[in-house]
Amino acid sequence: MKSKFYTKKKTKLQDIKHFFLFWKGRSKGMIYTRNLRWNDLRFIFFPNGFEEKYGYLGTSIYETSHYFNAIYPLVLALDYEAKPKWCPRWFLRFTHVFGNDMSIVRVRNWFWHNLHNNITGGIGFTDWKTKRLDYDLRISISAPKHLQDLSNDIENGFYQRGYREALIQRLKQLDPDAHPHWTIEGLTKQLDGYEKNN
Repeated sequence: MKSKFYTKKKTKLQDIKHFFLFWKGRSKGMIYTRNLRWNDLRFIFFPNGFEEKYGYLGTSIYETSHYFNAIYPLVLALDYEAKPKWCPRWFLRFTHVFGNDMSIVRVRNWFWHNLHNNITGGIGFTDWKTKRLDYDLRISISAPKHLQDLSNDIENGFYQRGYREALIQRLKQLDPDAHPHWTIEGLTKQLDGYEKNN
């Protein structure tokens, strides 16, 4: 007898199907989660390089990147604050995959997502990028004030060094034998003098 109120009992085959669906991504409107892959297990237990080891913080900074030397001290400082001594990093990578879907904006599973935030205190990267110029580094993090201050100091230092290099290049184009002033203010005055004379 067929009835809209009647449902068959789940079979073992259906149970297996639902187990595999756990690995499948879901979509609802513009929100989606990705399909999990075997590579995600490798990421959790056998991370490749710096960017995967600290991937649970939400950043991906490669050791070959021009910006690595500027950002990696901040990553280490965030890891020091976010990872309790009793918690292994593989577990934080696990909660990042199964809770956050390896993203800073998606939630795959609320239990693992909340656990990840409770353990780390919500500390992590929001974003990092350059704007207009390659030395105009912008870093966004979710962290206590002393780490926000460190992030600002890294941004300002990276900008100052990059701006100084750009001024030296302009000066060398005008006079290859010029001795660049050490400070940005001094370099700017030097450049103004060369440009007025030429």
